[in-house]
Amino acid sequence: MMTTPPLNLPACELRMTEQNGTTKVFDVLRQRYVALTPEEWVRQHFVHFLISEKDFSQALMGHEIQLSLNGMSRRCDTVVYDRQLRPRMIVEYKRPDVSITQKVFDQIGRYNMVMRVDWLIVSNGLEHYCCRMDYEHQTYMFVAEIPTFDEVVGEKPEEKPTNESESKP
Repeated sequence: MMTTPPLNLPACELRMTEQNGTTKVFDVLRQRYVALTPEEWVRQHFVHFLISEKDFSQALMGHEIQLSLNGMSRRCDTVVYDRQLRPRMIVEYKRPDVSITQKVFDQIGRYNMVMRVDWLIVSNGLEHYCCRMDYEHQTYMFVAEIPTFDEVVGEKPEEKPTNESESKP
């Protein structure tokens, strides 16, 4: 069984099994068991974090989304879609022992030339970097916290009055 390092993400319950000497983890997005690699360890924890802590919809996320870049087939680790199924965020994962370098940002940047999303995240499970694209000014801005799903899709959560008197004009 693979040694699973502690991550800088909330703990989560992962379903694991052994098949033919290989440890596999159940992927909630693909709805099947996949080989447990160090990068997959990061991916599964990060997705559970997005779902449980940031209110992302499992139904609006996909792994290994294929795209064509300069005639070559590439795959985004995770893509988040809005309710109209437009891509809004790309997440790229690295194993915990891989440093987040400019090369990693260049990779996700190339993917975004095709996807043109508003948010990019890179994580090795220990460090997480998130930036918001500003296409109007042809720049981007790093943000301190991973946004909620509503922030990613540009929606404000519904305000619910706490009692009846507050709901009257």
